Amino acid sequence: MAATQEPAVTQSALTCPRCGGVSVESMPTDACQWFYDCRHCGAALKPLPGDCCVFCSYGDVACPPVQRGGGGR
Repeated sequence: MAATQEPAVTQSALTCPRCGGVSVESMPTDACQWFYDCRHCGAALKPLPGDCCVFCSYGDVACPPVQRGGGGR
């Protein structure tokens, strides 16, 4: 019997490192998101070194490509 992979989680709560504001956002399922503008203070977020996207750096859930074992985390 072949193993089935759980569907990727597609929402993540991003926490802004500048203001601490939290926003729940939908993640793209087939790509990493490089930039995000904080809805609370307007800060332009980009991934931390070694992370593939803003969700991996500031989210409570890694992006779908990383969840599936790919990506650049």
